[in-house]
Amino acid sequence: MLRSALILGLLGLVGPFAIDMYLPAMPAIAASYGASETAVQATITAYFIAFGLGQLFYGPWADQAGRKLPIMVGLVLFLIASFGAAFAPTMTALIGWRALQGLGGAVLMVVPRAIIRDQYTGTQATRLMAMLMLVISISPMLAPLAGSAVMALADWRAIFMTLAVLAIAALALTAFAQPETLPVKRRVRINPRNLARGAKVLLSDPIFMGLTFIGGFAMGSFFVFIAFAPFVYTGQYGLGPTGFSLAFAVNAVGFFSASQLAGFLGERWGMRSLVRRGVAGFVFLSAAIFITALVTEPGLYLVMAGLFCANACLGVVVPTVMVVALDDHGDIAGLASSLGGTLQMVAGGLSIALAGPFFDGSVTPMLGAIAACGLVAAVLTLALLRPRPVIEPTA
Repeated sequence: MLRSALILGLLGLVGPFAIDMYLPAMPAIAASYGASETAVQATITAYFIAFGLGQLFYGPWADQAGRKLPIMVGLVLFLIASFGAAFAPTMTALIGWRALQGLGGAVLMVVPRAIIRDQYTGTQATRLMAMLMLVISISPMLAPLAGSAVMALADWRAIFMTLAVLAIAALALTAFAQPETLPVKRRVRINPRNLARGAKVLLSDPIFMGLTFIGGFAMGSFFVFIAFAPFVYTGQYGLGPTGFSLAFAVNAVGFFSASQLAGFLGERWGMRSLVRRGVAGFVFLSAAIFITALVTEPGLYLVMAGLFCANACLGVVVPTVMVVALDDHGDIAGLASSLGGTLQMVAGGLSIALAGPFFDGSVTPMLGAIAACGLVAAVLTLALLRPRPVIEPTA
């Protein structure tokens, strides 16, 4: 299990690095093109939407062709897009290359989850998913710092060249270290009838859909933070690229460190109960820090502490909902993973798009959008994951 977590985690670094590594450069990108903050945030929205839509393709393809070929093709697309972004002449071109980058990177969201489902279920799968997140957790800690280091030596375009090198390394890792986990006899031929039948099963399953959107809006809150924090931390709080990178890393640590408890707590409390408790903690903490911001301007350390604790609650929610959503759909794990990932990314991108018009560069709109995402997740949790009544035995 440890070897699988390490390999899948290293592959999984590519997508997060494509987001986190260039966050310290966002103000510089805006200045380079003479563009607005909203235009620069559109590069993240484009990445997330393409990242989500791409999963609709990779999941069914991985069910038919196996797991390795789609990963290789997606990484090649990511590599091409990274070079394109490095030399983009306009903001519009950069947004387009970022969308293609997201389309390629999407494979590293859906296929590793299907690989986990190929080998494990239940709490074992939760443990592996959590171990995978532990490896990926170095991204929010190291990627912004790596981006700051690159900017100290060159301009922001060199960040995308670095991502191209990372894609080449991931291609080599896939080719030589990742085994194929889907035997030929278990592969499902792609055809419209099979896809429609599988999609109908998934879309009509309230538990699958509910868990997918609980995870989607939970992650949406983190996407809002990713899109807005560079401008809040550098503008309102006066942090430089390195200072922002450190502050961003602290807030991300809460999420990924708590994710390592998901398997243990899922066994102790039950996986649905864990989701309920995690969502309740997140909505309470995110609402508390938002209300504080409405009353008085919160200091940087208060914002960081509040988001650290709130994100820790998300850390036990996200890997758990991913596993539980797939548990009843092992025969179409690729399609289920891709559809679930698409809906989650669309929810995250929608969260950024809806919050964008209210963003003025200050911390309060960012905290309000985060709290709103938590509220939506809480409503879905209350509606779909109510505690089951205890049935007393009859005499």
